[in-house]
Amino acid sequence: MINSDFFKISPDVQEALAEGRPVVALESTVISHGLPRPTNLETARCVEAAIREEGAVPATIGIVEGTIIVGLNDAQLEHLADADDIRKVSRRDFGIVISQKGSGATTVAGTMIAAHHAGIQVFATGGIGGVHRGDSGDISADLPELAQTPVAVVCAGAKAILDLPRTLEWLETAGVPIIGYQTEMFPAFYATSSDLPVDVCVQTPKEVAAILQARWSLEPRGGVLITVPPPSDLALASADMEQVIEAALITAKEAGIRGKEVTPFLLTRVSELTEGRSLAVNLALLEQNARVAARIAGAIVSHE
Repeated sequence: MINSDFFKISPDVQEALAEGRPVVALESTVISHGLPRPTNLETARCVEAAIREEGAVPATIGIVEGTIIVGLNDAQLEHLADADDIRKVSRRDFGIVISQKGSGATTVAGTMIAAHHAGIQVFATGGIGGVHRGDSGDISADLPELAQTPVAVVCAGAKAILDLPRTLEWLETAGVPIIGYQTEMFPAFYATSSDLPVDVCVQTPKEVAAILQARWSLEPRGGVLITVPPPSDLALASADMEQVIEAALITAKEAGIRGKEVTPFLLTRVSELTEGRSLAVNLALLEQNARVAARIAGAIVSHE
C-alpha cells in the first residue's frame, strides 16, 4: 500500500474512479519542461478541457511539496508551469523529491507508476522516450516502464529525435504491443508515418478496449502503446524533419549537451529551425491524443 501521507488523489478523480467513470491520466513534464511559457499552462488547461468534453475526467499527475498528486488543481498546474526548480521525476526520482519535500513533474514513466497506483488504466501524452540516436545504450526509462506497468499509453509514437527502429526493437523484445489507431504505420511524432509497421491497426476505441482486456486478463504485467498520427493538416514531411533533426543533433554535440538535457534542447532547437511549425504540431497532437484516450477510457468502462 502507498503511504497516504505523500500520495493524494483529488476528490473529483477519486469520485470518478469509485463510480466506474472514465479517467485519463496526464503527465506534467510537458508542462514544466516540454513547452515554452505561457503556452505550457494554456495547453495543460486545453488538454484537460478536451478530456472533459469527451465525457472523461482528466487526472494530471505531479508532485507538489513532497506529495504525489493525482489530479492537480489549477493552482498546482500554475506552480508546475511557472516555477524554475521543478525536477523531472521518473521511477528513480520519487524517493528523492518526496523526502526533500520538493516539487516535480512526472515523465511518461513516472506518470505510469502513479496512474497505476491510483487505478487509472489510460494515459495520454505527446510522445514517449526511447533509444537515443548514435548510442544504443542510452535508453529512456519510459521503455522499461512500459514493459512492467499495466497502463495503456496513447501517444503520437516516440519523439522523432530518437532512433525509432531501435526503439521499436526494444519494445518488441520486451513484449509491449503497439496498436496503431487508424494507422498501419508507427507515427513519427511530427510526421504521420515512420514507415515502420505497428503490430495491429484498429479503427475504434471499442477495438482497443477489447485488446486491452484480453492482454491484461492473460498477462497482468506490462503496458500497451496506442499510437495516433498527428493531424494530417499540420503534420510535417518526414524527410524535411529528418534534415532538421540532424542539424539539431549537430548543434547539441557542438554545445556539449548530454544526458537528460539532450531531449529538451533538441525539441527547442527543432522548433526554432521549423519556425514554430513543430510546436504547432506538438500542441495539436497533445489535444488529439487526449480526446482519443478519453474515448478509449470510456470504451473500457462500457466493455466492463
